[in-house]
Amino acid sequence: MISLTRPLCVFDLETTGINVVHDRIVEICIIKVNIDASEITKVWRVNPTVPIPAVTTAIHGITDEMVKDCPTFKGLASEISSFIKNCDLAGFNSNKFDIPLLAEEFLRADIEIDMHKVYAVDVQNIFHQKEQRNLSAALKFYCDTELINAHNAEADVRATLNVLKAQLERYDDLPKNIRDLAEYSKRHKAADFAGFITFNEKNEEQFSFGKYKNQTVISVLLKDPGYYSWIQNADFPLYTKNILTAIRLKNR
Repeated sequence: MISLTRPLCVFDLETTGINVVHDRIVEICIIKVNIDASEITKVWRVNPTVPIPAVTTAIHGITDEMVKDCPTFKGLASEISSFIKNCDLAGFNSNKFDIPLLAEEFLRADIEIDMHKVYAVDVQNIFHQKEQRNLSAALKFYCDTELINAHNAEADVRATLNVLKAQLERYDDLPKNIRDLAEYSKRHKAADFAGFITFNEKNEEQFSFGKYKNQTVISVLLKDPGYYSWIQNADFPLYTKNILTAIRLKNR
């Protein structure tokens, strides 16, 4: 099994949709794997404070009625933050979706998070590099098990943890420590969670989109100062905006 220097929180979100900026969490499950391999499982149902679209309910089965009396994420944020404090993270497609959306929810709840010292293992990226499948196929391939109750947060996160364990047993060349496994499971090196600001070969922050794609953030802000204001007022994740502000202040 994997070598842990601190607890690993394997988690999954069920949400109102797939837009990191606008959608909200309706359920979160975290399995904390401690250094001694013992596990603690937590599941929270969340009132997203916005309607859950019928098309989304059809996927995860959670309705407005089921969460209307649940606490909001802001009401749960301190408890969740404390539970994952000083832990590394893992999930399925978590680098692209779950971590960015969770970060947005924390920022909306006025809780500052620092991911710079957290290693994040994306089990889907490992799987795609090795086999090119989805979570159900991954569980069948690695564990010869059918995924029952898919899109239930606890079912998905249990499947993700089981797949990660099986991947480590199956591939001798996979790193056995979280830091190197996190690096292996990255698709790109990004300054923000959503990947709008990445690093070039000189380890300089650069934009990964739009008319200034692959140009350094500093060079763009010098020649087009208004670009900063445009991003701050547009539909970008709060964390991306905070990172851009930090880069701007650092290089004044």
